[in-house]
Amino acid sequence: MPSVTDERPDPDSLLAQLRQQEEAASRGRLRIYFGASAGVGKTFAMLQAARHLAGQGRAPLIGVVETHGRAETAALLDGLPRLPMQQVAYRDRTLPEFDLDGALERLRGQPDALILVDELAHSNVAGSRHPKRWQDVEELLANGISVYTTVNVQHLESLNDVVGGITGVRVQETLPDTFFDRADEVVLVDTPADELLARLKAGKVYQGAQAERAGQHFFRKGNLMALRELALRRTADRVEDDVQAWRSNERIAPVWKTEAAILCAIGPGDEAESVVRSAAQLAQQLAVSWHAVYVETPALHRLPDARRERTLRAVRLAQDLGATTAVLAAQEPALALAEYAREHNLSKLLMGRGEPSSRRWGRRGLASRLGGAAPELDLIQVGASATQRSSADKAGPAFGAAPRRYLWATLACVGVALACWPLSHRIANDNIVMLFLLGVVAVAMRWGRGPAVLASFLSVALFDFLFVAPRLSLAVSDVQYLITFAVMLAVGLVTGQLTAGLRYEARVSSEREARARGLFELTRELAGALQTEQVVATAEQQIAQQFGGRALLHVLDEDDRLQPSPAEQALPPGERSDAGTARWAFDHEQAAGLGTDTLPGSQWFYLPLRAPMRTRGVLALRPGDAQTLLLPERRAQLETAARIAGQALERVHYVEVAQQALLQIESERLRNSLLSALSHDLRTPLAALQGLAETLARRELEAGAAETARAIEQQSLRINAMVHNLLDMARLQSGALKLNRQWQPVDEVVGTSLQVMGAALAGHRVALDVPASLPLVELDAVLIERVLANLLENAAKYTPPGSEIRVIARAHHGELWLSVEDNGPGLPAGREESLFEKFERGHSESHLPGVGLGLAICRAIMQAHGGRIWAERVGPAGGARFSLALPLGEPPALPAFEDERVGGDEPAAQEPRDPHP
Repeated sequence: MPSVTDERPDPDSLLAQLRQQEEAASRGRLRIYFGASAGVGKTFAMLQAARHLAGQGRAPLIGVVETHGRAETAALLDGLPRLPMQQVAYRDRTLPEFDLDGALERLRGQPDALILVDELAHSNVAGSRHPKRWQDVEELLANGISVYTTVNVQHLESLNDVVGGITGVRVQETLPDTFFDRADEVVLVDTPADELLARLKAGKVYQGAQAERAGQHFFRKGNLMALRELALRRTADRVEDDVQAWRSNERIAPVWKTEAAILCAIGPGDEAESVVRSAAQLAQQLAVSWHAVYVETPALHRLPDARRERTLRAVRLAQDLGATTAVLAAQEPALALAEYAREHNLSKLLMGRGEPSSRRWGRRGLASRLGGAAPELDLIQVGASATQRSSADKAGPAFGAAPRRYLWATLACVGVALACWPLSHRIANDNIVMLFLLGVVAVAMRWGRGPAVLASFLSVALFDFLFVAPRLSLAVSDVQYLITFAVMLAVGLVTGQLTAGLRYEARVSSEREARARGLFELTRELAGALQTEQVVATAEQQIAQQFGGRALLHVLDEDDRLQPSPAEQALPPGERSDAGTARWAFDHEQAAGLGTDTLPGSQWFYLPLRAPMRTRGVLALRPGDAQTLLLPERRAQLETAARIAGQALERVHYVEVAQQALLQIESERLRNSLLSALSHDLRTPLAALQGLAETLARRELEAGAAETARAIEQQSLRINAMVHNLLDMARLQSGALKLNRQWQPVDEVVGTSLQVMGAALAGHRVALDVPASLPLVELDAVLIERVLANLLENAAKYTPPGSEIRVIARAHHGELWLSVEDNGPGLPAGREESLFEKFERGHSESHLPGVGLGLAICRAIMQAHGGRIWAERVGPAGGARFSLALPLGEPPALPAFEDERVGGDEPAAQEPRDPHP
């Protein structure tokens, strides 16, 4: 039986686990049959499991199963319920696809609902609800329906490039690794390469020419062996994650040697960097992950700054080499390393041989203590290099790092003895013993464990020499004082050890609390910021207080240019941050400057301000102490602060975007109301004016009066058309327009538009390229004719008389494309998209009439149809092309005519029946 820890669980972890369990209870379960390539038997194994469930009374539904002509696989389908495939139109043909809606309608709400969906990485036909089949499976799982599915290793997104480099074939259909990792079960279906090649030759993988091509390209023995290795490794990684989750849930303490993961113990000696490099090489050779940990004890915390900085550089080196690093604060390194190895299930611990000073005074070495604390770990010791051995020989033995602390401990004990000497005749020796113990406690609190041990021995010696008869002698006349001495020494040692440990733990806790408080204050202050300037000022002030020195925020302006902080102008020119380095950090989304590999000689440290949507700027920090950036905890605190600042900048940005959008909505609403009111109020007087102008034009008037009447009639017609455009735009914007969609032939719609615009096109040549074989399109013929009329009118208006206007129609990728081209002066460069805005014209000052609503109305009509419209330049010499695209659907089948005889030999005329009565 494995031992189980009795420590109390973390409440946050328990809450997270409960939330995961609640979410998993409402979702279906996903089982993936995973293989190295096609033909290994994934579908066969999935169907065997389905038939086994059917034998137990739980028959799963067959959603999609691809047998690829394999008789053994097809035989397993007999007797299992099947879901009919959905027929989807694609490029003038119909393709079968998985019917997601049918599956949901049939299985939703059923207990223990299960469906088989083969080929998880399959790409759906254009027009389906989801572009990928795994997204269909995700929707099934979200509705509580369990799924069995299959996938090959080459379809995993993270291995796509690796597989392409091995096989020379780039797989287009891929699956996100995150979805694969979320599967409840992964069943590996494995077949050796030789057996798979034999199956290919026997026609059990592919058939005919396809099998021959596969054998010449993808199905080669080397490829299959490499793919098999990838599949086995990926499955092993998945199983290792499951093991870790099980150990965490069951709180298993001992290390299970299921993976050869490495823990590198970084010490304070000269061999630290050598140990790190050895661990990185070993991890690379074993192809396993590795961790690097530095345990900072109270004694190591008091090391000189140079040695401590060297150790922190070793930690940073391990991080650069790909290790997961951590700095642990503990009194006993062996216990801390053992606990970390058990928490992360690291079976191999690699360490240096240690310094000779660590084994003096009879103290066991770290390896021996680790052997007692975690006997299940494999300990690997790295030998010292020639340079380290030479430096150790020259350095000689070590005698301690801080002799002054021991001197102060000695003076403290002497001070207690001198203070008690005048009181020796007035107070008992028992009370004097208490005063000496108080001195030991004070020494432990002030100078740590080592001086406390020295103070304990000195206190016993001074008490014996000065206060025990015979005085001024170490001789003892009363044997009972030997017990006093022993108890005094033991109490002094234990008290000193506990006091020094509590002092160290209090310091570590105080530092953690300070980091947490700093992040809390930063978050609280930024929560109330409503403008970018407030976020910048608050973040600079808070980060500067937490890390010392100076902090500046470079943020993006409206044109996505990185702007320096306003506070930088107050700095002397030689102390300002570098805009070029900040831009490099922003573009590459990497830290730069002080403490990094990019411009390490800089006085500033540059860190991108990452946010959920994008990077919002760069934090430039000039810390008061450069060692701050070497500590992983402080570096993590700084990165968290930068992320909080980036999220605050993004929140303020979207607040501004929302305010602008609200203002635009209100402006559009007011404009539409004005347009609607203006249109309705102008229609009546315009109709009267147009009628009067027509009446005057029919009468016999003088030449000048008749010309004036015709001019009035033309202008009234033009104004009436403008008012109609205004009214139509108001109706389109308000959503009051209802489409009357019918299946129509495109050539009839084009012909009607040309007939309506006959007068405007009288001075131009019109060329038609509309094939009669184009399919029917479901549209509102009146509105689409309006769109074509506007486009034809623009082409006639902006091109010289006698020029050619071309109307072209094509079926393209599931859409009907209809274009109107001319050879006029062309479109304004860079304004092709803005022409479709309301009241936007090609030239702000033009002799041609119009208010710029025609193309806006065209876009609104196309959006109502679910289509699109765009403009482009035909060529550098001139010419414009306006194109619209309408989605092609599946037109209804025409009913057959019945040959009926009515009262004689002549057939009666029959009307086709309406397919949609």
